[in-house]
Amino acid sequence: MTYVYAESTAVLGPLATYAEPHSYDLCAQHAASLTVPRGWEVMRLAMPSSPPQPGPDDLLALANAVREAASAPAAPEQRAVRTPFDGPAPAEGTRRHLRILRDPS
Repeated sequence: MTYVYAESTAVLGPLATYAEPHSYDLCAQHAASLTVPRGWEVMRLAMPSSPPQPGPDDLLALANAVREAASAPAAPEQRAVRTPFDGPAPAEGTRRHLRILRDPS
């Protein structure tokens, strides 16, 4: 859905294929029950009867993304930011996976 303020029109059509700052995707229930201000018109564009099937370009883009992710170097391990509530830091080379939480009362 998008608004054309100059023509006092709300336009309902298929879901957006890319992000638009003044367009909104609505579910079927909300699209069917949409109301607009007095004097405005609702223009309903033809909706496809079935969802679009992926085309060769979509599948090629997916394959390229998988290849790129597989060939990318592994990210270095990120260290967690410590807070005063974490207690003393563990000794280097040890794994600390459990800790005791005290009841504040």
